[in-house]
Amino acid sequence: MMAFGAVFGIAVPILLAWWLVKKYKARVETILVGAGVFIVFALVLESMVHNIVLKGAYGAAITGNIWYYALYGGLAAGIFEETGRFLAMKFLLKKEPRTALPAVAYGVGHGGAEMLLIFGLTMISNIVLATMFNAGQADTILATVPEEGKAQVEAQFAQLQAAGAGSILLGMWERISALILQLGLSVMVWTAVCKGGKWLWLFPAAILLHFVVDGAVVVLAKSVSMVSVEIVITCCAVAVGAIGYMLAKKL
Repeated sequence: MMAFGAVFGIAVPILLAWWLVKKYKARVETILVGAGVFIVFALVLESMVHNIVLKGAYGAAITGNIWYYALYGGLAAGIFEETGRFLAMKFLLKKEPRTALPAVAYGVGHGGAEMLLIFGLTMISNIVLATMFNAGQADTILATVPEEGKAQVEAQFAQLQAAGAGSILLGMWERISALILQLGLSVMVWTAVCKGGKWLWLFPAAILLHFVVDGAVVVLAKSVSMVSVEIVITCCAVAVGAIGYMLAKKL
């Protein structure tokens, strides 16, 4: 299942991008802009802020309270990703036609990079670790890890031991929902950029929706089953996707 998850996480975004380019003549550059913005704003800039805030004076208070953590994490994700999306669309995609296609292409790049890097490559890493663990090389791995990182590696081993095929299927389900969400948010922000004026409210609305979904996941994960969490994520993703679809028709 980990191998299947790795193939799924890597193949889906690549095939989606290929389909858009081949069938609808989407620009590869637009897809790459979406992927680049996710890497820079979510994986680099947002992570830097997390390191500063969560290791700072208020870090323990935030991580120690589920509501503070949901508020902080949801807002950070919404602000960084949607701001990056808006800036990229405003300045890097300004020569694109004012149709829905660039928004969808950008969304496939943004959401596809998220799926590939967070799920696909993680599955490959898990396969390597699981193979070494099953071969009795856990102590060898731990011996190469600095003292401050050993607890994290041990926790990863424990997580791998506890994980079943069902958890990987849930992960694939979540990635599909996340991709739909990213597509809907991309169309929302693209509409704000293209139409401007009274449509600019769609940009803060995208931040708010992103915050609500991520914040809800943090809170629900502590109180209900993961299947219930995935159902909520899917419902939110479908709702945002439907908003994106209606806006795309206006474009």
